[in-house]
Amino acid sequence: MKTVKQTYEMKATPEEVFDALTNPELIEKWSGASAEMDANNGSNWKLWNGDIYGKNTEVIANEKLVQDWYSGSWKKPSKVEFILRGGQSGTTLDLIHEDIPDEEYESIKQGWIEYYLGPMKEMFEEK
Repeated sequence: MKTVKQTYEMKATPEEVFDALTNPELIEKWSGASAEMDANNGSNWKLWNGDIYGKNTEVIANEKLVQDWYSGSWKKPSKVEFILRGGQSGTTLDLIHEDIPDEEYESIKQGWIEYYLGPMKEMFEEK
């Protein structure tokens, strides 16, 4: 099992970034795919028509979101943690994605850049 760690500088407030992680309308805007999500601790979610799904396990509004993630036929979840820190020029978002199956590591690592946090960052830069 492997871990992805990435950091993104978002031109947005922590509130806006948190909203983009948890509001299905905003998720659909930056992802271009259907989303079922909310900001409630213990709630289930689905992204990309259910290709990725899981549960919110820790929610601290505008600061931290921790989720169990499943994909395909994974028997146990991986753990994703988003940590938000506000600053003068926007928000620093730290991503930690643990327990990734070795054979899927490279595609998941690139997926964060191409399909998830990369497009979210672009959405904020376009506003």
